[in-house]
Amino acid sequence: MRIPFLTALTAALTFASFGPASSTLAQQPPPALLPPAQPRPVAPPEPPATATVTRNEPTPLEFTTDKLTRLTVPQGFTLSVMATGLGNARMMHVMPDGGMYLTRRQQNDVWYLKDVNNDGKIEAVERKQVAQNLKAAHGLDVKEGKLYVVGEKTIWVMTMAKDGTLSVPRVFADGFPDAGQHPARTIHWGPDGFLYATFGSTNNDAPTLNPEEATMLRISPNGQIREVFARGLRHTIGFGWHPISKTLYGFDQGSDWHGDNIPPEELNVILRGKNYGWPFCYGDKQPDPYVNVGNIPSKITKAEYCAGTQGSTLNYTAHAAAIDAKFYTGTQFPAEFRNDAFVAYRGSWNRSEPSGYEIARVNFDTANKPTAITPFISGFVFEENGEWKQFGRVAGVAQYTDGSLLFTDDQSGVIYRVRYTGGN
Repeated sequence: MRIPFLTALTAALTFASFGPASSTLAQQPPPALLPPAQPRPVAPPEPPATATVTRNEPTPLEFTTDKLTRLTVPQGFTLSVMATGLGNARMMHVMPDGGMYLTRRQQNDVWYLKDVNNDGKIEAVERKQVAQNLKAAHGLDVKEGKLYVVGEKTIWVMTMAKDGTLSVPRVFADGFPDAGQHPARTIHWGPDGFLYATFGSTNNDAPTLNPEEATMLRISPNGQIREVFARGLRHTIGFGWHPISKTLYGFDQGSDWHGDNIPPEELNVILRGKNYGWPFCYGDKQPDPYVNVGNIPSKITKAEYCAGTQGSTLNYTAHAAAIDAKFYTGTQFPAEFRNDAFVAYRGSWNRSEPSGYEIARVNFDTANKPTAITPFISGFVFEENGEWKQFGRVAGVAQYTDGSLLFTDDQSGVIYRVRYTGGN
């Protein structure tokens, strides 16, 4: 038999290179093969689940001052308008001197507003654009004379001047997840000196591939190192630390298209390393019957998966869509409001009877534990001649220097102000 030249040459070179030892190697058995791949377990069965879903977007109306009479406030409180014509007014940060920074996500910019003549209004001459071209600029916070703003995939930092102007933005941290379905991001400096940021899911109710999606992140003071602090949070935009207990609370938005009342909106105690269940669980570790069980890691049952997650502390009406929250530390309101939280519920679009469109109060007891979520300012949505209408999508919440409460409407570009007058 004739041996091909290359085969013979290879054999000769092998023998020449290794000498007698090569025969020893040749006697050894071939290396053990990897064990065959184990078949992936079949997802446990679940009974069919049917939901009745509704797309119900109340007709949007322009803000006019006569509509203020539709809004209800608790006895002793008064509501006024501090500014109008602000476009997509979203998040606010109030400085000690009364100046405030305002982000406008759709316009990709930041404005500085200040009631210079102290007449309770912010006129056109008392506002100025101080940053632009910040894609999807939304959450903001201040530390050591610098303003931090988060957009879709970037956190910028700018030095503040006494007149409110800002330096050229520079990147503090970058490479965050794509926006997808939830482009609104929020940041706050924590009591530990780290920056906390939330990044919502890119879809409604399916697991995401990017490990930083549907999470709260903890970022080092120099922006160079970050960790997933908590996960399983579909869209926790509003969050903050209780002024006394320093407990971190977050308000999570539940999935859409699962019916009028599933899942409820959540108030969670956010703990390091915990999984809050989305998309498979809601509320107090309840399995969501409308989420595909085949996507659960390890193919365990949905109930088993949910048992290992962190349950909510309080629930609120489904689809109300919390978008910001602030703890009240002032003295302008009665003492029983101190250290409670105020939440902006932007409002539903897929519920038969709309929910949200209001500012709500989270009541805390004397042990600094949350006990209930109750409406505080409502009336932005109403039914008229069989048609649902609304004239405000509330967004940012802030405490003003005198202890009054401010909140924005990003649909009509309004800043509202709430004061306690005792009925006088």
